[in-house]
Amino acid sequence: MTNSFTAPLQLTDNATAVLKQLLQGDVEAPFLRIGVKGGGCSGMAYMLGFDARQEDDDLFDIGGVPVIIKKAHGMYLVGLEVDYQDQGDTRGFVFNKPTSLQG
Repeated sequence: MTNSFTAPLQLTDNATAVLKQLLQGDVEAPFLRIGVKGGGCSGMAYMLGFDARQEDDDLFDIGGVPVIIKKAHGMYLVGLEVDYQDQGDTRGFVFNKPTSLQG
């Protein structure tokens, strides 16, 4: 069941299109997990990958992409935008968070 409250983050149209394409492929886990991990002196790092849903996850439908987030990670993801860039030598997912929301 998807949560009725708003997701703490957004996916751009580019990210949504790439993720939907990846989910249609041969992935073992049907959910996109977005979270954070401690990073020592450099702060927190964002993480993204496919995973199975666990008991302490919130589930969101963001643009048709099933996204799971650990309940404890939600507050660190507020205002985050996940984009996909494909320009020249740069290709991949990029995390953007307004400076006013960085913790």
